Amino acid sequence: MSAISVGQAAILGVVEGVTEFLPVSSTGHLKITEGLMNIPVDDQSVVGFSAVIQVGAIAAVLVYFFKDIKRIVSAWFRGLANKEERYHHDYKFAWWVIAATIPIVLVGLAAKPLIDGPLASLWVVAGSLIAGSGVMWAADQMGRHKRGEDDTSFKDAMLVGSSQILALLFPGFSRSGATMSTALILDLDRVAATRLSFFLGIPALTGAGLYELKDALGAGVGAAPLVVGTVVSFVVAYASIAWLLKFVAKHSFNAFVIYRIVIGLAVFGLLATGTVNA
Repeated sequence: MSAISVGQAAILGVVEGVTEFLPVSSTGHLKITEGLMNIPVDDQSVVGFSAVIQVGAIAAVLVYFFKDIKRIVSAWFRGLANKEERYHHDYKFAWWVIAATIPIVLVGLAAKPLIDGPLASLWVVAGSLIAGSGVMWAADQMGRHKRGEDDTSFKDAMLVGSSQILALLFPGFSRSGATMSTALILDLDRVAATRLSFFLGIPALTGAGLYELKDALGAGVGAAPLVVGTVVSFVVAYASIAWLLKFVAKHSFNAFVIYRIVIGLAVFGLLATGTVNA
C-alpha cells in the first residue's frame, strides 16, 4: 500500500502549490499537513514525495516566465558561440544562476542524512518559522528597495543563491523567505527580489525533485499519488505566482511575518499537547 493516498496527495499538492513561492515555507507547511494527517514526516518515501511534487511548482514558474527564460537561455547559447554576446546581462545572469546553485547542491548532498532525519522534525519547523520571520522583518526594514532586476550582479546572485541553504537545513525557514530577505538586504526592490528568488529556485528545486524521485517510488509512494500531487501543485502554484507578484508590488512582507509567527506558535502548541507527532 502506498505511504500516501491519492486524496492525501491532492491535499499536499494544494499546500505545495500555495506555499512554494510565498515566503512561508512550503516544506514546513507540507510537514505540518503530513503530521495532521498522521503521515510520518521523516519517512524516506514521504520526504521524496515532497521533493518530487515541487517539480509541479517549478513547471508553473517555467510556464509563467517562459518569455524571460527563453530570452536568458537564448542569450546564454549566443554567448557560448559569440564573444561579443558575452557582455549581455542575460548571458551573464544565466551563468550566475548556475554558479549560485552549486553551494546548495554541495550542502544538500553532504547533509542529506541530517536533512532527511533529525532536521525533519516539526520542532525544527516551528522554530524555523518564527526565526525566519525575524530575519524577514529585519530585511524588509533594512532594505532601501532602490535596485531593480537589471541592477543585479554576480555577488547578488551568489549571496541570494547561497541563502537557500538555510531553508535546506532548517525546514520552516523558507527558501523564498531566505532568498527574498537576502535580496532585500542587498537593496533590491521587492519585485526584483521576488523574481530573483523564482529564477534561482528553478535549478535547485528541479534537481531536488529528480534526485528524490527514485526514493519516493522505491520506498512506498505509488505513481498515482505522485502524478496527482505534481499536477495539482502546478495548477495552484501558477495562480500563486501571479498573485504574489501583484502583492509585493504594493505591499511589504509584514503580513507573511505575522502569519509565520502565528503558525509557528500553533505548531509548538500542537506538539506540546501531543496533538501531532514531531
